[in-house]
Amino acid sequence: MKKKTLILSGIAVLLLIAAGLGTLAVLGSGGGADRERLNTLRLARDYLDQGDFDRALDLLDRLLIKNADDPDARALRDEAVARKKAAEADKARAEAEKNKTGQDALTQTISKLGQTIERTATPPARDSAAEKAAEKAAEEEARRKAEAEAAAARKRAEEAELAKKSAELQEKMRAVNELVRKGREAMSGGQYDPARKSFASAQEILPPGEDKFAARTLADIAESYYDGYKRAPESPDGIQSAKDAQKAAQEAIRKDATDARPHYTLSKIYNDSKLPDLAVKELEEATKLDPKNYLYAFELGKAQFALKKYEEARRSFESAGSLNPQFEPAFYNLGVTQRVLKNNDAALSAFRTAVKIKPDYTRAHIEIGRVLSARGDTKGAITAYRTALSFEPRNVAALRELGLAQVNEGSLTDAEKTFAEALSVESDAVTNYNLANVKIDLGKFKEAVPYAEKAAAAAPNNALYLYTLGLAQDGSGNADGAIAAYTKSAALDKAYAPPRINLGKLYLEAGFDDKALPHLEEAYKIDPNSLEANNNLANAYGRKGLTDKSIFHYEKALQLSPRNPTIRLNLARAYVTAGTLEKARDAYSELIKLAPTEWDAYFELGKVYVSLKDSSNARRVLTELKAKKPDYEKRTEVDAILAGL
Repeated sequence: MKKKTLILSGIAVLLLIAAGLGTLAVLGSGGGADRERLNTLRLARDYLDQGDFDRALDLLDRLLIKNADDPDARALRDEAVARKKAAEADKARAEAEKNKTGQDALTQTISKLGQTIERTATPPARDSAAEKAAEKAAEEEARRKAEAEAAAARKRAEEAELAKKSAELQEKMRAVNELVRKGREAMSGGQYDPARKSFASAQEILPPGEDKFAARTLADIAESYYDGYKRAPESPDGIQSAKDAQKAAQEAIRKDATDARPHYTLSKIYNDSKLPDLAVKELEEATKLDPKNYLYAFELGKAQFALKKYEEARRSFESAGSLNPQFEPAFYNLGVTQRVLKNNDAALSAFRTAVKIKPDYTRAHIEIGRVLSARGDTKGAITAYRTALSFEPRNVAALRELGLAQVNEGSLTDAEKTFAEALSVESDAVTNYNLANVKIDLGKFKEAVPYAEKAAAAAPNNALYLYTLGLAQDGSGNADGAIAAYTKSAALDKAYAPPRINLGKLYLEAGFDDKALPHLEEAYKIDPNSLEANNNLANAYGRKGLTDKSIFHYEKALQLSPRNPTIRLNLARAYVTAGTLEKARDAYSELIKLAPTEWDAYFELGKVYVSLKDSSNARRVLTELKAKKPDYEKRTEVDAILAGL
């Protein structure tokens, strides 16, 4: 089925046949820049109302890159910035109130801990839980490697120090170390009671006067207890281990204030307990005591990012990367932070460093695609997403965003396949919506219907999704289904004009002019600068015999699209109906210059000249029509007029 044109001649009316582009989120193509702009604004408003300020701002930034003077985008951006600042201020006040009790708050909340994961610096994105888990696992592996390297270096130093002690003291220290070793071994096997007994015995025989040795021992015990907590965070043993880890770490600090490790352990406990301010303080102390430890700098950056201290997080991630130029997570998180700070060139550089270190760093390739997409480098973005997919062929985030980039490129058939592949991995409302739009733009209206239905079912309060369902039903010839979807869309969003325009169109086509007019009038109130609203309202007023109103809206539509021949033809006919023949003459003349094959314009201009008693020009225009279009369908009428001149 072919798409209907946006503007129809005479008393015919509009069918707007595709929704526009959205964000990280571009959401379809083929419907024109105005439709893309309107639907991008609508989607940004949806994200804003849901509190997803960053995603809304990303969409609005894309609009403003295209047109920095767009008043609607600027106004919505200002609102989003103001609401985001207000939300951050509210959150900061809540966190300050929550944390004012200091470290004692941990003891009160630790028993309520459920299973948690350490937060990674990532922007809002439609990544699946599986992808986030994979990213976390990769980061955890890098962290374990770093901690193992540090532990090996520490062990060598401790053995060298032990060799300097007296034989008796060495024996006591070895006994302590053996008990700690057994305790850690038991804890790693999930044997909590034997581990506790070994740790308690080790603490009982700590040699007096050896505070640094005692502090290191307690730091080891704290680390092991924390590992026991992470093994089973919801179990009674796990919760008790978290408390024991806190106690041992705090005792280690009292024994030796220069050891960074217990501060690091405490930071992890506080982070898991949702006490980010305390976590940052401990990490700041750890990095101060051990400024060459890249892992501490990295974790500090993560904690600062969680508190939205983005500039501080940037400096911490830069420090981590400088301390260990082969630690790719530092560069990845640096890139994410730079993106949040709108430093896209720096973000791109950081992500590229990450994939240089780790070529199969899928998430970093995806981020490269996002940055390039935001910069308008669609081909570069497509290359980045395809690189990510070469390592993880079913990575749903890469598939979704590759589809969006292909839409931007105009490769709708490729986008259709890509979105379908994404849905085979994981179904979600946005991707169903995107695929429905692509199929609409390809003229596959019936195929679009089930995807539009899934999107609308998954998000029944989303006016844009229901509108798209209306488009699919409309194009499929299901007028009742289209009316139902458009009506729901209009009811959900009082400030959304497109469903009202299409309702007006459908009612006009069915001959229900009185039903059509209120929808079109409401659409015009919502968006006085809508080409479709003005053109169709002009058609409706013309049907009702309200010629002056019809002319007003045709003139406004023509201002919005000066080179549109159909609108100009409609306006010329309205002038004839109103009896303003000089205006009709000028409108037809301009139309012929604009569209030399608009044969009805010649014929109707000839009749206007006759009415103006300008026989010479009437003869000239009608003779020209006969010469250019000998088989003109109204040739008999043309000949009759010429014969009477």
